[in-house]
Amino acid sequence: MLKGDERLDYLLAEEMRIIQSPTVFSFSLDAVLLAHFTYIPFHKGSIVDLCSGNGIIPLLLSKHTEVPITGIEIQPRLADMARRSIQYNKLESKITMLEADVRDAPKLLGKEKHALVTCNPPYFATPPESKVNDNEHFRIARHEVHGNLDDIIKVSSELLRQGGKASFVHRPARLLELTGLMKRHRLEPKRVQLVHPLPGRDANMVLVEGIKDAKPGVRYLPPIVVHEENGEYTELVREILYGKGK
Repeated sequence: MLKGDERLDYLLAEEMRIIQSPTVFSFSLDAVLLAHFTYIPFHKGSIVDLCSGNGIIPLLLSKHTEVPITGIEIQPRLADMARRSIQYNKLESKITMLEADVRDAPKLLGKEKHALVTCNPPYFATPPESKVNDNEHFRIARHEVHGNLDDIIKVSSELLRQGGKASFVHRPARLLELTGLMKRHRLEPKRVQLVHPLPGRDANMVLVEGIKDAKPGVRYLPPIVVHEENGEYTELVREILYGKGK
């Protein structure tokens, strides 16, 4: 089941396990918060998760829906880890992981037919050669090597049926770029939520939902604060990570 330096980690709130490795980009809180933020169709439609990594978002969403979920991940090792995590949790009938470039997703999965698209994309533009990360897995996960933010938003819109939803997590510094691209590609921003590492600190994440061909009008949700001043998780984040009452 496990290969090389891999380990089997708990997803405590969902009572699942996920395969991870210290030499491959692992999931972090941004993916968990995106899954929590997303409105998930329960009975009808289908879900596509772009830039899936080791499958964290499809795994988290699967506990809250009966519709099929497809993840798209370009890195062979991460896609393989995701498939084995899906098998371990006996979710093969619900989640499919494709090893592919996200820019090919509409061709592979069909245009204007899905109810929800989620994406935790690379946050940074491709760095100069002098600053390229030696770890290829980290470089691809963090930087726009295989498509930029415009590609991600365009593909998301192409996949969605009219009225379908897309949700993204990104850096606040790119919020205006993100929402501008969403509007250009027919995804009207409808909900925005900032995430702060500590009380009084600047936000370091932003969650954004758009609806295809919706009328203008956006809600700004109460911000999420991750840690108390003493470094402990806030009550909300503990509940998201570990479940209620834990």
